[in-house]
Amino acid sequence: MIGKLFVGIWMLLAGGIGSAARALGRNARELDPVHRRDGLGLAVFAGAIVLAAMTWRTGTGTVSEVVNTVMRGVFGSLTWLIPILLTLLAWRLLRHPDQNTDTGRMMIGWAALTVGVLGIVHVANGTPYPSGGSSDGMDKVSAAGGMIGFIISAPPDSILPVFITIPLLLLLSAFGVLVITATPVHRVPERLAEIRHMLFTREAAPARAPRTPAKRPVRGKGKTGSAGSGSGGPEGSDPGDPDGVKPYDTPVLAETSGRLADHSPEIVPGLVTEEPEVEERRPSPPEPTPAPRKVEQLVLSPQAGPYTLPDAQFLKPGSAPKPQTKANTVVVNALTSVLEQFSIDAQVIGFTRGPTVTRYEIELGPAVKVEKVTALTKNIAYAVKSADVRILSPIPGRSAIGVEIPNSDKDLVSLGDILRSQVAQADHHPMIVGLGKDVEGRTIVANLAKMPHLLIAGATGAGKSVCVNGLITSILMRATPDEVRMVLVDPKRVELSVYEGIPHLITPIITNPKKAAEALEWVVGEMDRRYDDLAASGFRHVDDFNKAVRAGKLVPPPGSERVYQPYPYLLVIVDELADLMMVAPRDVEDSIVRITQLARAAGIHLVIATQRPSVDVVTGLIKANVPSRLAFATSSLADSRVILDQPGAEKLVGQGDALFLPMGASKPMRLQNAFVSEKEIMEVVTHCKAQMKVEYREDVAAAATAKKEIDEEIGDDLDLLIQAAELIVTTQFGSTSMLQRKLRVGFAKAGRLMDLLESRNVVGPSEGSKAREVLVTPDDLPGLLADLRG
Repeated sequence: MIGKLFVGIWMLLAGGIGSAARALGRNARELDPVHRRDGLGLAVFAGAIVLAAMTWRTGTGTVSEVVNTVMRGVFGSLTWLIPILLTLLAWRLLRHPDQNTDTGRMMIGWAALTVGVLGIVHVANGTPYPSGGSSDGMDKVSAAGGMIGFIISAPPDSILPVFITIPLLLLLSAFGVLVITATPVHRVPERLAEIRHMLFTREAAPARAPRTPAKRPVRGKGKTGSAGSGSGGPEGSDPGDPDGVKPYDTPVLAETSGRLADHSPEIVPGLVTEEPEVEERRPSPPEPTPAPRKVEQLVLSPQAGPYTLPDAQFLKPGSAPKPQTKANTVVVNALTSVLEQFSIDAQVIGFTRGPTVTRYEIELGPAVKVEKVTALTKNIAYAVKSADVRILSPIPGRSAIGVEIPNSDKDLVSLGDILRSQVAQADHHPMIVGLGKDVEGRTIVANLAKMPHLLIAGATGAGKSVCVNGLITSILMRATPDEVRMVLVDPKRVELSVYEGIPHLITPIITNPKKAAEALEWVVGEMDRRYDDLAASGFRHVDDFNKAVRAGKLVPPPGSERVYQPYPYLLVIVDELADLMMVAPRDVEDSIVRITQLARAAGIHLVIATQRPSVDVVTGLIKANVPSRLAFATSSLADSRVILDQPGAEKLVGQGDALFLPMGASKPMRLQNAFVSEKEIMEVVTHCKAQMKVEYREDVAAAATAKKEIDEEIGDDLDLLIQAAELIVTTQFGSTSMLQRKLRVGFAKAGRLMDLLESRNVVGPSEGSKAREVLVTPDDLPGLLADLRG
């Protein structure tokens, strides 16, 4: 009975104690993880203080003497270093609580380094052994490398000579250093070169912002990008090149190492080597260098004075770029966790933060397939909590995989900052336009004269209209009306109306799709007229022709009243191609193809924008002759393939996020398009209108008025109708079945053509199965065809 009572009391006490312990455990789990990590860090720091108090001075108590004896017996003469290492660990836990992977790696590295050093110290002291409980033997061990040093050094020292044992222990210590610095063995020479560069060339090198390291410092600053990733020199001629023609030229201009690629002979043209945020780190942009006044600039209005370009201060600066935020660290940890969960030998070696997205770089280990990482797209998207993840395999010009993830805290890219940048100010070509900043934060501008034509496409609200406004505003900020004239086609009537009346226009803004098709035909005629002058004077490009005109080298033929004048660049901007293709697809397509095929040497360049990138709008002929593409966010993969001939645009995040594929590039570069507000546009337009009155070309309107519109009943069947009329009149045989055979059309189309010819008194009415009577003789055929053509 007493035994059962004792057992019951014991079980009651045990149950109470167990319940209390479990309650404490649940409460600890409910504690914020940040507080748990802080508690661990403070506990380690407290342990370091207690250990230092017991080992750095003579012990005054039994506990202190025991701890001191044990520590010296284990760590030997390096016991004094243990509190310092614990303090560093505590600081790491408190300062970087969200980088647990790096902390664990560094603990392993410091452990390997400490063990190796203890082994070397023990060998240097003669490798003493703890002899069977003798205090003298243990005292010698404590004065050397301790038990750790004895355990790590005694086995090799007993079978190998000292000159081999010590190098082996040095290799262990070196391994610890490599783990601490996250440096693979094959990158040791590169890291040494970085240290040498930092020590001996710091004063000579310009200030730059290094790429942000993740798991280890990012390798050398002399990175190179592909030619298609947004690099190249300015339009101005290379001082060493008398002809101004550079091999592997590109329309894209990008910043490089505080200089410009084509102006620095040691940098290969077409390669970008600049680290991000060279001058963008400064909140206030530098004062711009005004473009020099050209002597050959013409004054179009006799009553107007010299034309003054708009002040750069009309365009407001954007936000200062952020080199690194807490969100970037969280994403690095998430990517590292995904790679570890799927047991992939790869690591995140760094990242470059752009205004909209950050590109995280993953380096693969030996014999690891790239497909192992690219197959984890959905897992990575799940881990970083973003559906807009884009993977580049590899990053152009680098042996690394890029993972582009949108920033939760974006930077504002202003057109003013782009046009005030060094790369834009260094080149005064009138067709330079500001595009934005790429993923690495570099300023990207482009020369429209080198593209030579551009297709802009994207879904509604993706940033297409802002881009078109940025292109036009860039021209207004940098070019006078005698340098660049424009034809603006705005079928939507409200997108480009703010530019009405600017002196750069050659005709009023065209809003009628039918008149737009006629204006494109006028551009084709203007192109032919310019080519006539080029052919007669023996020049291959309008720039050479203009130089000869300004130098007075062109003399008109005797008896001619012709006065040679420089031809300005002619920029044609179509804001919505789909509306034009709905009204007159054949005429618009023919004009665009003629312009894009031939107009480059004549100084005529075309920018086409559309929000419906389907095959019936952007036809194969148009795509084949428009080599440069700028794709904003699209709603489907099919639209991306229409624009870029490859996927990618469907994963953009919108609001100016774009893929730019310049002429000659193999892969598109991702950039954040520059923003310009309506207020800024209005200020620039007002300034331009105040400088000079607009003077429209009369022949544009006259050509449109003189052209007779095709009968709406004929529509797009004019060519077939003319062929049918020629066939019937020349053979004097009017048969629907004959039209089917000869023109290779269906019965319905052949019957419709016959009805159109009957309504125009070419053939008589139907008489059953008999052939129709032909009412026009072969002699009257030319007049009939002229009437049909209008």
